[in-house]
Amino acid sequence: MSGWLYLPRFVDKIRLNLAGLLPSDYEANFAKRGFDAQWLKAAGLEAEAFIEVVRGSVTDGQVADWVRRNVQRPAEQAAFNQWLVQHGSEQDPDLRARLAMRKEQSGLAHRNDLTTFVDYIDADEKRL
Repeated sequence: MSGWLYLPRFVDKIRLNLAGLLPSDYEANFAKRGFDAQWLKAAGLEAEAFIEVVRGSVTDGQVADWVRRNVQRPAEQAAFNQWLVQHGSEQDPDLRARLAMRKEQSGLAHRNDLTTFVDYIDADEKRL
């Protein structure tokens, strides 16, 4: 969506939150921490303002059009997308431990192919 790899997932999470259907284990971090907060920072947006954009839209295409018109940050976009797809594969021992813990909690500790948080999320949500 508009060149931002995380935007479709974040828009889905916002729509779920607005409908009162966001899974409870996602609520603590919603728009405040994790990938949500990092995307907002890279895009230069405040959470509530962007949530209102999504609330005021009917389609994801409308949100994508709004982002294309209002978020002109190509360097931040490229850096964020690169960070996103590599997050967890870095040699940071704390980050590696957190990924291992998440895999263990989800019964995925045996999955050596899950080397990033994006991989983990896809597997945890049954897409991998």
